[in-house]
Amino acid sequence: MKPQRISEPAPAAVVPQHKRSPAAARSTAARAAGRAAVARHRDRAVVTLGYVLTLPAVMAWAGCSTAPTRADIDLTPVATLPHTEADVHFMAGMIPHHAQAVLIGGWAAERTARADIRVLAERIVVGQRDEIALMQTWLRDRNESVPPADATHLRMTMNGIEHDMIMPGMLNAEELEELDHARGAEFDRLFLTYMIRHHEGAITMVDQLFGAPGAAQDEVVFRFASDVYADQTTEVDRMLTMLESLNADGSKP
Repeated sequence: MKPQRISEPAPAAVVPQHKRSPAAARSTAARAAGRAAVARHRDRAVVTLGYVLTLPAVMAWAGCSTAPTRADIDLTPVATLPHTEADVHFMAGMIPHHAQAVLIGGWAAERTARADIRVLAERIVVGQRDEIALMQTWLRDRNESVPPADATHLRMTMNGIEHDMIMPGMLNAEELEELDHARGAEFDRLFLTYMIRHHEGAITMVDQLFGAPGAAQDEVVFRFASDVYADQTTEVDRMLTMLESLNADGSKP
């Protein structure tokens, strides 16, 4: 399920590379490394698929007396690859992560002083609300525990004891209260600062998923994780530019 696209105003002026903050440079380097990890995972999947598709030809080349006829081909649908614990952790953990983004994105309509932040926040709310529904459906279809759409944490059981887990990049209670009480330019600075960190936490979760053995072989998980990486990387770049413009020029959009 693709996020709905909402028309946006012209992007803010791009800040020259030599004027970018050290934090922005580190963020850019981290995302480049993540893109390489996504590409490696995709290439492994393609190689595996290629092996399966060419196996009959390899068998024929190896000395099979006759090539298989259409009647010999098993047309029984092949079951999808089994999902892993890492897949479930990613999908379940991304629900509270997205839920918090929907929450604070909804605050922007009445608190921001900038039209571009209002449009960005609306896009985040619409897109991530749809993705929450996708993740809930995926978990439900596999008889896994399904967090509610407004979950604030991931409930995990370790050694028979339940724990509440906050996902990477999420705001704590004090940060949420600070943002909730801010208005105008102060809200805009906090919103961009916290949402950049929040998005980078989601990118970290994708990296962790692709780094787990056997994970993301399920097509829905792979496509969704790849979309999260692409969308949130793009939005981080946009928010970094907006934040640097805000710091340089005040609250003017």
